[in-house]
Amino acid sequence: MTTARDLMIVALDTPSTPPVAQGELSLALAGAELIDLMDAEAVTLDEHRVVPGLPPADGEGLMGEAASSLVRQTPYESVEDWLWRRGRGLAAAHLAALESEGLVTRPHARRISFRTDPPVPADSPARSRAADRWASREPVLAGLAAAAGIGEQPAEDLVAELADDQVVTVLATVNDAVMELGAVRQRRDIEDAAFDNVWRAV
Repeated sequence: MTTARDLMIVALDTPSTPPVAQGELSLALAGAELIDLMDAEAVTLDEHRVVPGLPPADGEGLMGEAASSLVRQTPYESVEDWLWRRGRGLAAAHLAALESEGLVTRPHARRISFRTDPPVPADSPARSRAADRWASREPVLAGLAAAAGIGEQPAEDLVAELADDQVVTVLATVNDAVMELGAVRQRRDIEDAAFDNVWRAV
């Protein structure tokens, strides 16, 4: 899965402040997978519905999992529903896949530490390809990365550079889902703070 793999490598390779959250990255990866399936003609979009197409030639690994998880009954699944369902824990799955292929390493600590060092991409053709796409600000990869909180250019500006309406739909839906996740997280923080204040007053 070219775009999804490149996005995961960029996420590991690009320092971000604050650090990229797993939830936002997982939603962006689900969008990247959908775009990869579109490129493989395994799906097409009917407005906002994900319509299954031909089985992908690369039917193994995460590409195979993504293709096999498509909803094949009408009225089919919306792009938004795909992102939330497929995105659950997807960042961890992509990291594990990169590690299993030797494309990610974990630095060896020079002294005993209870802190786990973050994984980093190993030097490889896959890392070089992702770096080239990132350096050129290729709109699809850059738009997904921006939605996940990687980079500085707003996702909306990058979407405007694209001519493919179906890709634009996916990127716009990823951006909306990330904003919704942020709103849910903020609301939960406010509720938790209010709950803590009640207990302090008791």
